[in-house]
Amino acid sequence: MIAVGIYAKTAIEGGAVDSLTADPALILIIVGCLIFCITFLGCAGALRDIQILLKIFMWTLLLILLLQATGATLGFIFSEKVERKSVALLEKGMIRYRDDLDLQNLIDFIQKKFKCCGVSSYKDWSKNMYFSCVEANPSLEQCGVPFSCCVTDTEEVLNTMCGYKTQSLKPWTARKQIYTDGCLDKIVKWGQQNLLLIGGVSLGLFLLEILMISLTVALLSQIRSIKKRIVEQTAAH
Repeated sequence: MIAVGIYAKTAIEGGAVDSLTADPALILIIVGCLIFCITFLGCAGALRDIQILLKIFMWTLLLILLLQATGATLGFIFSEKVERKSVALLEKGMIRYRDDLDLQNLIDFIQKKFKCCGVSSYKDWSKNMYFSCVEANPSLEQCGVPFSCCVTDTEEVLNTMCGYKTQSLKPWTARKQIYTDGCLDKIVKWGQQNLLLIGGVSLGLFLLEILMISLTVALLSQIRSIKKRIVEQTAAH
């Protein structure tokens, strides 16, 4: 994760890393460093029987576990707020679509994958200065949508101009050329359809963290027991 983050940080175009709320490359580096530090503490503590390192490892895992549970609970309780934040984030990415090649590729991937266009509707692309339907817009893409919105056959040659002027069409007419449904609803439906898989993976990680904490507690107990026995034997002699 650290290596990928550093590569992405050095390879990305200058000035384009602030397209979203946070720089993904920087997040990779930070998370990678945290994981390395936490696991190093656990390994070093287990190999050398250093109780303080094992305690730090255990309490850190417990804190992460509590944060995950809290985050999941708050996300469920404030689901409407999470949805609004998601809409705002997607719209921000859509507005900066042409400013960042990495962001552009990500949005194109999402629209192709989920067969969707825009956040709530294909007309959301009017918020982007290049695709705006304003008459004064000099862009050739005026009132259009990205090619990733287009309904295409895998055998067809890609036509990057297939989305031109489609915002000016009525939904029933535009549907023949582009995907008119928004990506947010499509992503939510995908999440609902794969709820068992997502829940299973989340539960697996949750149980794994509990197992690590339990093993650490058991090892600490064993170390204390051995040290106590050594002290008793020394006192007896």
